[in-house]
Amino acid sequence: MTDAPPDEKVISATHRIAFQGYFRISEHRIRHSLFKGGIGPEIKREVLERGHAAAVLPYDPALDRVVLIRQFRAGAHVAGRHPWMWEPVAGIIEAGETPEDLVRREAQEEAGLDLGELIPIHGYFSSPGGSSETTQTFCGRVDSRGVGGVHGLIDEGEDILVRTFALEQARALMANGEIGSASGLVTLQWLLLNRDTVRQRWR
Repeated sequence: MTDAPPDEKVISATHRIAFQGYFRISEHRIRHSLFKGGIGPEIKREVLERGHAAAVLPYDPALDRVVLIRQFRAGAHVAGRHPWMWEPVAGIIEAGETPEDLVRREAQEEAGLDLGELIPIHGYFSSPGGSSETTQTFCGRVDSRGVGGVHGLIDEGEDILVRTFALEQARALMANGEIGSASGLVTLQWLLLNRDTVRQRWR
């Protein structure tokens, strides 16, 4: 790891499951090395374990448009924010499924999309202080003509609005705070920085 101190170590760690529902909360007791030397006292941390996720920003290079979805988000509601926001397609990776498999499946289920080539963007922790979840992001080639409407799986309670936006319109949505998810910010900012390279690749 570049420029990381050489002695960052977890010395001991034990854990138990504190809660198991749709998600899991585990309680961990950990001792780790200190930057000034020596070993710190035992600390207790609860960690939300909700699996690992992947997200894809569908992009039409010919029309310079992205596909975004909109659905109710309970976390935003509980946080006191408007619970609907524009996002890329995303989901939780199931057992035996790759991140690429996941985004292709979710693109079909959530937006009726057939994705072409996928370009990996970044993998990141959603909230490393309290959650083990990681998200792998992609930009996916798509033909956006005729894309739109309401999609989602009824048996999963999904009610998903699908729309296409010119990339500059998506930039404005981001600037206005209408794109509030980390996956949306990461993928859109990446595409805005790499648009010319992506369009040349996908000519």
